[in-house]
Amino acid sequence: MNVLKRLSNSTLVLLLCFALGGVAGAFAPPVGGFAFFIGQIYLALVNMAAVPLLVVAMFFGLRQLILLSHPGLRIGTMLTLALGLVFVSAVGGTLAGVLSGPGLHLSDDAHRQLGQLVLQSASDAEDMRIKLFGVDHPGSAASALALSDVVPDNFYRVLAGGHALGILTGTILFGMAFAALSSEQTRVLHSVFESIYRSLETLIEYANLLLPVLAFGTAAHLAAQTEHATFDAMSGFLVSFLGGTAALCALAVVVIAARSHAPLTRVAAALKAPMLVGLTSGSATAPIPHTIEAMSTRLGFSRGVAELVVPFGSVFVRAGSALYFALATVFIANLYDRPLGAGELALIGATATVAAFASAGRTGAASIGYVGMVLSMLQLPVEAAGVLLIAVDLICEGPRNLLSLLSVCTVVALVSAGLPAERAPVAEFGDRPEAGAVLRLAFTRGQLVLATGCVVVAASLIVLMGVGVGAK
Repeated sequence: MNVLKRLSNSTLVLLLCFALGGVAGAFAPPVGGFAFFIGQIYLALVNMAAVPLLVVAMFFGLRQLILLSHPGLRIGTMLTLALGLVFVSAVGGTLAGVLSGPGLHLSDDAHRQLGQLVLQSASDAEDMRIKLFGVDHPGSAASALALSDVVPDNFYRVLAGGHALGILTGTILFGMAFAALSSEQTRVLHSVFESIYRSLETLIEYANLLLPVLAFGTAAHLAAQTEHATFDAMSGFLVSFLGGTAALCALAVVVIAARSHAPLTRVAAALKAPMLVGLTSGSATAPIPHTIEAMSTRLGFSRGVAELVVPFGSVFVRAGSALYFALATVFIANLYDRPLGAGELALIGATATVAAFASAGRTGAASIGYVGMVLSMLQLPVEAAGVLLIAVDLICEGPRNLLSLLSVCTVVALVSAGLPAERAPVAEFGDRPEAGAVLRLAFTRGQLVLATGCVVVAASLIVLMGVGVGAK
């Protein structure tokens, strides 16, 4: 089991699985298809455990945060930082699009390939409608975000439907009431929650052993299903997105290192497991246990803050999506030769931030439709953007999750750093506790004989007492 854990957390092994998966997708599609099927089972297991883990972790986080000094100020600071980091990511995506110019100066072959993709999907594609409030009409392509999904009138309904925003609202309200009770009143419930929490952590830990299979299957699926001409035509967008994501991720790691007063190498080693899980799994909730452990136990930040911010951030702090929406909008504008002024660039950054929060609880291709909120502000074609972005979404999903994950870690670092009473010592990887002074016992020959005699006499008395008890 330890060997499997090391393999699933090995960067080299995961890169090798990606490479082998690409080869299998090109030359042995059935093998890659079976691995992709196993990867979907992994995602199903993680998503099954994600909702109850999110609920229980937030209960513990709220309970511990209420006990800290100035809890209201801390919660306000968390929300402000979350909003600020998502906006910074949206601005970063806009600037990356302006500087790199994806979609400009494409060759005729690239234009032809992208046009064919749009035309092939035009016959059976439906309008992508994004509504902030209301109820979907039957047959609509996108699911509406109803008010009852944000502020639920039935908590069990949103649990059954998997509406993350409603679950989060109900969890926060119940968690605040739970945190306000005394420890005597919640002792039994606290022990039940603790057992559930550890069980879900164990389930996700065992499920993450399938990460190499998921990496292999995802690469095989991409190689088998996506045409090379599509990759070439979208290469400018992909390079800009990956470059912008890498730059913001590096900045986040630097901020965390500065707040933890630890070297960059130690911070990178502590965050390696959650980063690998977030990058390869494509799930925002799979790295939750690893992230809480890394930020609290390994880097010494407040566990109460981590247990509250990490589950909340996995749903709401969608910095990667904000960057993605902004960059995609600039890409589509360049593709249709639409010049963008300073006011329109500012509008892209602001609307991408709103779209990122509106897409909370949506993953994968379901979240791509929210780029239409930004495109519609500039009167750009939404349908074409959806078709082109879905073609490369599997490549972009992991980096999006990684940037969002590190943004959540940055919020934890900025809120809980500087509080010595709440900070645990930063653990050195590979370090062992220092041994204290060695106690040496020295006996003379006479003392040794006396001690041996005492032991023999005591043993004899014990034997005689046992014989007496047995005789009765």
